[in-house]
Amino acid sequence: MNTPKNYRWRKFVDQVMRGSTVFATGCAVIPLIAIIGYVLTLGASALSVQFFTDVYQPPNMAQAAADGSTPAFDPNDPFAGIGVPTDGTAPADGTAPVADVYAGGPVGGVLHGIIGTLIITGMGLLFALPIGIFAGIYLSEYRNERYATIVRFCCDVLSGSPSIVAGVVIYILVVIRSHEFSAIAGSLALMILMIPIVTRTTEEMLKLVPESMREAARGLGAPTWYSTFTVIIPAALPGIVTGVMLAFARGAGETAPLILTVLGSNVISTNLFAPMASLPLLAYRYTESPYPGENTLAWGAAFVLMMLVLVMNILVRVATRRRAGASR
Repeated sequence: MNTPKNYRWRKFVDQVMRGSTVFATGCAVIPLIAIIGYVLTLGASALSVQFFTDVYQPPNMAQAAADGSTPAFDPNDPFAGIGVPTDGTAPADGTAPVADVYAGGPVGGVLHGIIGTLIITGMGLLFALPIGIFAGIYLSEYRNERYATIVRFCCDVLSGSPSIVAGVVIYILVVIRSHEFSAIAGSLALMILMIPIVTRTTEEMLKLVPESMREAARGLGAPTWYSTFTVIIPAALPGIVTGVMLAFARGAGETAPLILTVLGSNVISTNLFAPMASLPLLAYRYTESPYPGENTLAWGAAFVLMMLVLVMNILVRVATRRRAGASR
């Protein structure tokens, strides 16, 4: 059997393309691993049982004098020690110099932020799902209509708009009129950001369903709406769920809209009509803090947020893969 003259060249091109694919995959995975490792390195000291089970605690203001003696001022007084030199020099009143007015490791936890993130993002996703999925069905099943082009264009514009715009809109329409920051306002802001992702993902996944499945449903006498909900959507469900998780990840990591709508809280709250904590807000607030302990908590909150999104994506992928395997 004679081999083609270009066999070696085709084999070489195949090896080059396979190597390029592996290299591109590595380039996509390496930044993720590097970011997770960097955040974990800086926030590892904050990860503890207290971190996941406790709420905000004021920074440790107990200060030790440089010579080990007890400071002259009351450590329980939040205004005591302000303006005291921290370079080891003696204060003007002759007391022992204070080593560091901001001394102390991380205290407290982010349980209130975890609960608040799940509530706010979950409510936003609950609002966005029906709108996004029905809009995606319309764009897919009635793609040639004039209004479909307008809706598709609006979704593309909305998906590319800055997140702060959604926060400003809800701040004007909800927060100012209700005269109160609230978790429901934050959920509405995140809903605006999630809708275009769910819509466009649903549309593209439904377009991938073979036309033969639609024709078979029509041949059995099923109306369009019935075949869409019983045949088309189940076939595209894994892809739709992936888009839903992308929307969840987008909403869970947003900070700017929540600053204008939720404001934040230092306690656990389940009241949707009151301010509520969230992990992005905690990371933002703790980053601005002058206390090194709270800076460490910020990195810890960022790591928990990343792991929350990653674990949920993995669980959904596994669940949808099993469902797809069982339906075959």
